[in-house]
Order: sequence, then C-alpha cells, then structure tokens
Amino acid sequence: MSRHILAEGLTLSSSDQTIVGVVAVVALIALAIGFWLRKEVLAAGQGTERMQDIGRAVQEGASAYLNRQFKTLGVFVVIVFLLLFALPADTMSERVGRSIFFVVGAVFSATIGYLGMSLATRANIRVASAAREESGGREKAMRVAFRTGGAVGMFTVGLGLFGAALVVLVYAGGAPKVLEGFGFGAALLAMFMRVGGGIFTKAADVGGDLVGKVEAGIPEDDPRNAATIADNVGDNVGDCAGMAADLFESYAVMLVAALILGSAAFGLQGLLFPLIVPAIGVITAVLGVYITRAKPGEGGLKAINRSFYISAVFSAVLCIAAAYLYLPGSFGELGNPTDAEVVTQAGSLDPRLFASVAVLIGIVLAGIILWLTGYFTGTEHKPVKDVGDSALTGAATVVLAGIAIGFESAVYTALVISAAVFGAFVLGGVSVTVALFAVALAGTGLLTTVGVIVAMDTFGPVADNAQGIAEMSGDVTGPGVEVLTELDAVGNTTKAITKGIAIATAVLAATALFGSYRDAITNAIKAAGQAAGELPRSFGFEVFTPSTLVGVIIGASVVFMFSGLAINAVSRAAGAIVFEVRKQFREEPGIMAGTVRPDYGRVVDICTKDSLRELATPGLLAIFAPIAVGFGLGVGPLAGYLAGAIACGTLMAIFLANSGGAWDNGKKLIEDGVHGGKGTDAHAATVIGDTVGDPFKDTAGPAINPLIKVMNLVSVLIAPAVVTLSIGSSASTPVRLAIAAVAVIIIVAAVVVSKRRSTSIADSPAEASVS
Repeated sequence: MSRHILAEGLTLSSSDQTIVGVVAVVALIALAIGFWLRKEVLAAGQGTERMQDIGRAVQEGASAYLNRQFKTLGVFVVIVFLLLFALPADTMSERVGRSIFFVVGAVFSATIGYLGMSLATRANIRVASAAREESGGREKAMRVAFRTGGAVGMFTVGLGLFGAALVVLVYAGGAPKVLEGFGFGAALLAMFMRVGGGIFTKAADVGGDLVGKVEAGIPEDDPRNAATIADNVGDNVGDCAGMAADLFESYAVMLVAALILGSAAFGLQGLLFPLIVPAIGVITAVLGVYITRAKPGEGGLKAINRSFYISAVFSAVLCIAAAYLYLPGSFGELGNPTDAEVVTQAGSLDPRLFASVAVLIGIVLAGIILWLTGYFTGTEHKPVKDVGDSALTGAATVVLAGIAIGFESAVYTALVISAAVFGAFVLGGVSVTVALFAVALAGTGLLTTVGVIVAMDTFGPVADNAQGIAEMSGDVTGPGVEVLTELDAVGNTTKAITKGIAIATAVLAATALFGSYRDAITNAIKAAGQAAGELPRSFGFEVFTPSTLVGVIIGASVVFMFSGLAINAVSRAAGAIVFEVRKQFREEPGIMAGTVRPDYGRVVDICTKDSLRELATPGLLAIFAPIAVGFGLGVGPLAGYLAGAIACGTLMAIFLANSGGAWDNGKKLIEDGVHGGKGTDAHAATVIGDTVGDPFKDTAGPAINPLIKVMNLVSVLIAPAVVTLSIGSSASTPVRLAIAAVAVIIIVAAVVVSKRRSTSIADSPAEASVS
C-alpha cells in the first residue's frame, strides 16, 4: 500500500467529485434530519414545575462539567496538533492537512458529545411527563426517548460522513494520510470524554447508592440524597456525551481504515465505495428510528430489536445493489489499484461479489452481537435471572454470578467477532491488502447500523434519568411508575448491546489499521534505501520472536493497567461522595426529615473536580505506552503490542460491560418484586453487585474501545519516525532511546501521582462515620 503513490497518482474526475459531493449532501441531510428529530422531541410536554426544576439542575450541572472538561482537553489538543505537525509526511500539504483535520476530528467528537448531552438533559423530563398520560403514555414515552437517541444518531453519522467526504474531496489520493489525523482527533477526544464522563457518573452513582440505599435505607433517587442530581448529571456526561463521542470516533476511525485500504486495493473506486456504504446507513438510520414503536402488550426491547433487524436487512439489500451498480465485474476493470501485490495476486476476483459479502459480514455481525448481548444482560433471560436468584445467599454470590456471566459472554462474543474478521480476511485470497480491505468493508457494513445503535444507546440514560426525575419529584404515580421502570430496564440492555457493537468496530478497525501500520513501515524502509536482509532484529514480526512476544505481553498489560486506573479513579471519587453525603446527613438532620434541601451543588462540584483530575493518567498511558514500546523496542515489538492490546482489550471490554449489565438488571428484577422486592436482604445484595458493576460497564469497559484505536493510530503515526531512527546512523540510537525513556518517565510519574491520591476527604476520623 504505497501512500506516496496514492498522493501522486489518484485524482478525482468530475464524475468522482459528483459522487463524493452527493455523499457530502447526504451527510448534511442527516444533520438536518437530526435537528428535525430534536425539534420533535422538544415539542413534547415538560411535566410539572417540580420536574422542570430538577431537569434544569441536571442541565446546568452537565453543561458546567462539559465546559470545564473541554477547556482542560483544549491543552491536549494544542500539544498533539504541534506534535503531529512535526511528524514526517510525503508532502507539506498532507502534513498540514493531517494536523488541521486532527483538530476537526476532535471538534466534531466534542460537538457530538455536547449535542447528545444537551438534548438528553431536555428529553428526560419529557419522557417522564409522557409516562404520566393515562392513554398511550407508554408508547409516547418510548417514542420520545428513542427519537432523542435518533437525533444524536443522525448527528453522529452526519458529521462523521461529512468529515470523511470533505477530506476525500479536497485531498483525493492524499486523503488516507490526512484521514489518520481526523480519526486520531475523534478517538483521542472520545477516550478522554468516555473516561472523564465515566468517572463522574459512576462516582455519583456508587457513592449515592452506598450511602442512600445501603446505609440510610432510602430509595435510589430519593431527593434527600445529595448525590441524586450528580447521578443524573453523570448519566448525561458519561452515557450520552461520552458514548456518543465514542461511537462517532468508531465511525470515523473505521472510515479511515476503509479508505486507506480501499485506495490501495481497488484504486479510486476503493477510495469512494467505503463512502457510499455509510451514506446508505443514513437511510437505514432514518428507517430504524421512525419504525420503532412498541405495540400494546409488547416489550420495549422486542420493539427496538425488531426495528434494528428490519433496518439492517434493508441496509444489506441497498449495499449489495450499490456494489453491483458501482463496482465493475472483474478486477481488471478497476481503475488503478496502486499496490503491486494486488495487481499480481488478485486473480479472478469479482469486486462486486467481494464487496457485497464483506459488507454483509459486518451487518450480520452487528445482529448476532445484539442477540448475544441481549441474552446475557436482558431481564427475561436465564443469566440475569440467575443473578437475581444468587441474591438469596448474599452479596458475594451476586458478585460471583456476575463475574461468571461476564467471563462466559466475553468468550462467545470474541469468537463471533473473530469469525467475522477471519471470514472477511479469507475473501481476499492470497492478497493481504485485499483481505484487509475486506475486513474494513465489514466494518463499514456494521457502520450502516450506527445511527440506530446510537439511538439505542442514548435511550438508556434518557430512560434512567426520566425514572430518577419521576421519583425525585413524586409527580409520577401508578402505571407511569411501571412504564418508567420497564424503560429503564430496557435501557440497561440496549446500553450493553451498543457497548458490544462498539468493541466489535474497534476490533475490525484495529485489524484493518494493521495494514496501514505495515504500509507505514514498508514505505519508511524504502525511503531509507535499506535492504530487507540488512534490517535489525527489532523489525521481525513473527510472534515466536521473543521481542515480539514481549510486545504482546506489554500490550495486554496496558489494558489491565488502564482498566485498573479507571476503576480506582471511580473508587476514590465515590469515596469522596460517600463522605460528603454522610456529612450532610449528620450535620443537617432536617435533610432526612424532608424539611431541608440537600446541597446538591457540592456533590456535583466534587464529581467534576475528581473526574477531570483523574482522566489525565489513563489518557497519558494510552498515548505514551506505544511511543515507549516503538522507540524503545522497535516496530516488531510494537506490532506485537498492538496485537496484545486488541486481543486482551476485546475480552476485557466485553467482560466488564456484560458483567455490569447483568448486575444492574439483576437488581431491577428484585426491585420489580422478585424474592421480596425492595428493602429485603436480597435487594441489598444486588445493590452491592450493581455498585461493583457500575465502573465496570460505564467507565473502564467502554473506554477500552477508544483506547485500542488511539494506540493503533499513535503507532501508525510514529512508525515512520521509529523506522528512520532504527536504521539510521548509530548516532540516532541515543535519540530513539531518549524518546522512549521520556515516554516511560511520563507514564510512571502519572501512575505514581494517581496512586498517591487519597479516597478520603475527611478532616478527622469522626468524619468518616455517620453519627
């Protein structure tokens, strides 16, 4: 895959420019539909004055947090912009474009997160209000919640597709290099937003549950608990803003991989076809959002799943039609594939059939993961019922049952993802480039469902917030309470499903990006005029090479360290919340009597400060670990590092997400009346399981998805510099090792500072107990 040849050889004809222009227009139409859906959601009733007061408090807290977070992350964006500009590129135009579109990707990711948060914090009171209606309240509440997610989904696909189309339109054959910057900006911001938002939401949730439900024996969203507003704020900055940005970067990075590999494998048509497929996804998303409605007596999850499957089938048909209309019937009729390996090895490949099957693999993968994750986290299936039954023997067995479900489900999901990757790879025959393009096309096939996936994900926190506002205000009674409880349980499952699909996109994108990594190394070696037989041993990619195996182990270890840092951060922040809520209960007896309003703002402020302070260490680890391995050990061990991170990250992310989802819905089962319902020992046991699962499913687990892609893109970007310093003069060795040493020092310093932080904010031992 010769990117320097791409930059010089591929130009867009007037008809090609028309195709890309149409894709850009489709992207703009997606944005317009998103704003139309937003307008429809905001037209719904806002409920009582008390509900609106609570809603405003949540809106203000979420906006204040994101504004402070963006100011903090602005420093990172500026630093990385300058570093990217310093890295070599084939032309100055590509270097400038890569840096500029890094900022564009970061801004788009932040915009998606902010739009998602802004709408979700306004939709929650409208869902709660709709549930109060005596006739059709359930159907209306579900429609408002899902169309809120639909609006965010349309923003996601619109901005992602528009950004990629703009790069191709401006840079043509040089687009792949520039797109690396676009994808990196999206992934980096998403990772920080996912980690920071996850720490915020779970600190408030865990701390509030431990003091409120376990110690004080009051309901989950009781207004006497000072952590309730922060918990609702956290749902929006973590599950809405963070996850929306996460899915946007999945969209962007998958397109980056597909366009890089497509241009090398199929020439200009390979550069454009991966844009056509997600453009079809816009139609899919609109269909999926508008046909989602629960029939009388039908479960909400069944209605959502039905819409997903219908839209996926529709997408598959359109993608096959596009392949047969746009691509030629034989490889020889393709315009100008730029990889010599492809030209000699492709043989009798039929591009139309190849592309159709590859895209179908991705769509089918999304459907299987939806079913598989739903089985392990849905309240109507055996695994979650087993968690509920385990509550009869205490919290320990609840925790063990959830861990077992996470381990088992991770195996099945990982095998399904592996089968999809291998199946796509086999399509390419003997050509590695074409095989990797098939994997990337499978990813774009999965992307056609992203609009519906984002809708499913946002549905969860909106329903959760609606239930919280209903309980805090006391203005929703009777059937309305049951409606919101059902939607909250459905939302727990849809959130778990979207996390599973997001990690699948991470694996597909990372596998495809291996091709880009290989390309970067090959080009750098050629530029240095070095013969393959003269390369250092650190260039060996064989897994049985000890240096490569060391890289695999380090890559897997980084996933464990990253997860541990994220969960520890939640533990420390939640400890601070516990002390604060206890202090308020102790110093102001009127709070428990219901005559004095708790200081909600104090808890929001603690969560904000702690989450912004804690997100730096995981972020620095993700950026500097591949730099340390690459410059310190070489490109071969760095390839092993990526393999270890992808393999371990896949299993870890699924394990954490599904364990947490099973614990959460196990608690919902008990609260719905199973084994005695609320207030029983069984309920207390599942609350403990849920608090353990909170940082699993909403902080560490989903953050691994952008982590994998950030590390892949960092590796792709630094590969040429690593090669240049590795095979240059002996004088370059100290420079290479010095860079690695600085990266290691930064990681160690960040971890040490993080570990020294205390959980307690108490002034005295007496502060840590309730009088």
